[in-house]
This record gives sequence, structure tokens and C-alpha cells, in this order.
Amino acid sequence: MKILITGGCGFIGSNFIHYFLKKYPKDSLINLDNLSYAGNLENLKDIENSPNYRFIKGDICDKRIVEEAVDGCDMVINFAAESHVDRSIEEAKPFIQTNVYGTFTLLEVAKKYNIPRFIQISTDECYGSVKKGSFSEGSPPKPNSPYAASKAAADLLCRSFYKTYGVPIIITRSSNNFGPFQYPEKLIPLFVTNLLEDKKVPLYGKGKNIRDWLYVEDNCKAIDLILMKGKLGEIYNIGAGNEITNLSITKTILKKMGRGREMIEFVKDRPGHDFRYSLDITKIRKLGWKPEVSFEEGIEKTISWYQKNIDWWRKLK
Repeated sequence: MKILITGGCGFIGSNFIHYFLKKYPKDSLINLDNLSYAGNLENLKDIENSPNYRFIKGDICDKRIVEEAVDGCDMVINFAAESHVDRSIEEAKPFIQTNVYGTFTLLEVAKKYNIPRFIQISTDECYGSVKKGSFSEGSPPKPNSPYAASKAAADLLCRSFYKTYGVPIIITRSSNNFGPFQYPEKLIPLFVTNLLEDKKVPLYGKGKNIRDWLYVEDNCKAIDLILMKGKLGEIYNIGAGNEITNLSITKTILKKMGRGREMIEFVKDRPGHDFRYSLDITKIRKLGWKPEVSFEEGIEKTISWYQKNIDWWRKLK
């Protein structure tokens, strides 16, 4: 089997490539990535010369390059995305370009070449915020940031290509991922690396916003299962049930790194900040998946990785 991975030099994409090649050493992967600020070749340095791995530098908005990359592939998994909410608030255009038009380009090529399976990697932020209960796959999208809106738009494009042209898509919507190789602008790696630099951690508002934290390897295993057994045209929520306030996760990081609350700097909340995300994961559990890494284990692994890989993140900051 030969799979085109887009955005494979990013956080989740690079973790998936490591996971997949270790589990399926006889299969091959093509990694198409334009190496934007969050795309890092060092994430895959250990496998760059593997015979079943090939890297192509290119933009998913470039149809010619996408057609070159997809040649001979059996599947496409689209990890490529602009994903930082704060950046989307400052300037939305790159998010529309990559997340919407880029996905459209991939779908057009998948249609042209009759790709047997197309996995769109999306986010729980498409649903918006919920005070009580959890979002199911049938919940309507109500995105509240330009980033979330761009991902929701891409998902709707995927649905339309499935319904209109029969492009065999499946959409995954996961909760907040964390783990190795995450660019240090997101909450956990930012806070961990700031403390390693003896800097305070900037916490929005009063830190009461709630997120469900999913260790990235568990997400990779879920995507693998969906790739093999998921039903075409469907959406699958992927969550861990680790709903924690931002203040609580900050306290956990501080405690594990031997620091006190004096290292917290409360900052002005961002516009349109979603209060709570929560996913009903009954559907993917029926496929046979469940999260394996507890939040406690995952956060310890993550802190340890950033402590051991200072050279990796310092140049990014």
C-alpha cells in the first residue's frame, strides 16, 4: 500500500508517519509538505533515508505538485493545515487559502485519479463551544474562530465531493492533541518550554476554559483504524475524556516541573474564546478503539520529551 500524507512535517502528521512506518514496514509513504513555520524536517530526520519514505516539498494548493505526489497512491490523508487560533484571529487569509482551497485542490485530484480512500483530518473546534453534554458526529458545525470556520468549510467540501462525485472521504474530528514534536506556540509545549527558560506562562482570562486532551499516539492509532475499517462518507469523533480547565493543566505542569503559581501570568482573554469542547466518541469505540494513554502518563512523557530535546524547540522559539 502506498499513501500520500500531506502536512507530514507538522505535529500530528510526523507522529503518524513514525507510528505508521513502524507498524507497517512493508507499506510506503509520500510526504507532501510546504515547510511553513510549523513544518519541520527535523521531525522526521530519523527516517528521511528509509526506502519506503519519500519527501516532496510543495503546497497542497498547487495542483501540479499534488498530481505528481499522488501518482500511484492508494490513499490520501490530509493533515496539512494552518491550525493556530491566535494566528487566524490576527490574519485569516492563510487559513482560508490552505485549509479550504488546499483541501479543494486535494479533492479535485482525488476525484481525477479515483483515489480509493481520502481521510480528512479535522478538529472538534468545528462544532463550537458547548456548556453541557457532548457533540456527536451529527451535531451541526458552529465554528467561532476563523481557524475553526476554515476547517468546517473544508469538511463541508469533503461531504459535497462524497455526495456529488462519490469521492470516498472520511472525516476525523479529534480533541486537543499533545505530545512530542508539537510546535511551541500551543498551550502545553509553550508552557513547558517557557518554564525551562525560566519564563512565566501566559494564561488567558481566569483559566476556566475546558479542553479534552488526547495524547497524539492515541489519535494516530484511531486514524489508522479509521483508515482500515472506517465507513466512507462518515465523520468520526476522537477524544480521550480528559476534560480539564486550562488553569488545572497549568497547575499540573507547574507541579511536575517543580515550579509555583508565581510563574502564572494571567493575560487578556482572546476574542471568541470557546469555553468548552466535549466529544461523544461512541461511534469510534464501536470500531474497536479506545484511548490507551492516560493524561497523567501523557503529560509526563511530553514534559520529558521537551526536556530532552532542547535543541529542537529552542531554535523554533
